[in-house]
Amino acid sequence: MKGVAESRRAFLRTSGLAASALLFSPKHLFAAGNEVVADYTVHIKAAPIEIAPNQILSTVTYKGQFPGPLIRLQEGRQVTVDIFDDTDTPEQLHWHGQKVSTDVDGAAEEGTPYVPAHGKRRVTFTPNPSGLRFYHTHNRAGANLSAGQYSGQVGPVYIEPKENAGRYDREVFLVLKEFEPTLSRGGDMAQDFLSPSKTDKAIKETGEGAMKASLAEGMPHGYEVGYKFFTINGRMLGHGEPIRVKQGERVLFHILNGSATEIRSLAMPGHSFQVIALDGNPVPNSASVPVLWLGTAERISVVVEMNHPGVWILGDLADDDRRHGMGIVVEYAHRSGKPQWSKPAPFRWNYAHFAKPGASAAAPDETFDMTFAKDNAAEEGFNRWTINGIAYPMSNEMVPASFHLKQGKRYRIRMRNASDDIHPIHLHRHSFELTNLAGATTAGIMKDVVMLGGYQQYDIDFVADNPGLTLFHCHQQLHMDYGFMTLFDYT
Repeated sequence: MKGVAESRRAFLRTSGLAASALLFSPKHLFAAGNEVVADYTVHIKAAPIEIAPNQILSTVTYKGQFPGPLIRLQEGRQVTVDIFDDTDTPEQLHWHGQKVSTDVDGAAEEGTPYVPAHGKRRVTFTPNPSGLRFYHTHNRAGANLSAGQYSGQVGPVYIEPKENAGRYDREVFLVLKEFEPTLSRGGDMAQDFLSPSKTDKAIKETGEGAMKASLAEGMPHGYEVGYKFFTINGRMLGHGEPIRVKQGERVLFHILNGSATEIRSLAMPGHSFQVIALDGNPVPNSASVPVLWLGTAERISVVVEMNHPGVWILGDLADDDRRHGMGIVVEYAHRSGKPQWSKPAPFRWNYAHFAKPGASAAAPDETFDMTFAKDNAAEEGFNRWTINGIAYPMSNEMVPASFHLKQGKRYRIRMRNASDDIHPIHLHRHSFELTNLAGATTAGIMKDVVMLGGYQQYDIDFVADNPGLTLFHCHQQLHMDYGFMTLFDYT
């Protein structure tokens, strides 16, 4: 195995993040007079980004670039971060996937203070758990398609494990993201990639009945979001530096879906992906798959054996999205020519591939039932989303928690999706275990986001081990903004 230093240098050469990573090199805290210098600084600022030659977009960024600089942290080693907001809008910076306090987490719904416009906020926390996490804005956008995660406020965080993560020759970090969103009237979302595919008959009848009644009353389909440009690491396919590899190398890819709304897929002709972690958490069963699927905010870490020389496209299965930029070139040493693409054989994404074989999850101390439903076009043309019939208020005021926990207890959330949309469900400040997927029991897979299929039922379990208000929501920006949130609390 090559040294860690060499692995990092290789990453910086291939990812296009070299300059920014240097800006984020950690510093030990020291006193300069009465001033204590932070380990890291983050500047939230509007900046132009070039996604292709002569194709320049303006968006809000971290440190003037997209993606935001890679932040590498040590598990269990406390850090201090200064966050500067150089814009006219108060901001929230969410440390997604980390077990931090509500004061640090970066969600106004939990009571995290805003970073004031043209101001600064300092946070101190102990990074954990290890693995691929990320940081992003947690502002609600509503109908403003330049705000929230429609902007460029997304960056990767890698928390170095206390023990070696495995054998590989180098790391490559990939951030998938779309730009220039526009509104359109919604339609059906493709779901034929998910397995198991079993739907719940009762909730399907309820959801379809509500939609038919709405359309019969003359309501249009609610707004959805589409995009003009598609990028990996802020560059459209063919317009960034290729990932340069050598035959026989083992490359560890850390992949983040930084989209506000989209589900993404990735494949590379002649290669397979050995999945070693989901959402930064090591999987019990490291299975090999030909295609990766990532819901909004999901992360996957995979090892790819570079054993098929050529010049290839690592790209999305959707032809239109890939042709409009959602891909990156992988180039073997001593190979040249036009990058090649071929569609893989049909493959269904099933989280259970990576579960602990034959294992059963522990019994919960209590189960919460949640039904997610859509009120078609009910909010000025946007869909309103409810949990057990209640939509989270669109005001910025804090609201009381709907679910109450006791520290140390194990809780099961039984989620029923009474809509035809796939929901990337996220629980803040905790990891959860997948325990039932559309009727199939499973155990051992720890995540913080999971794609819940249309008209399906999933169970997820978590332990109440990080007290305070805890936000639970769909990570699809439109769904979150228009009601799909609730709170747990415990002390």
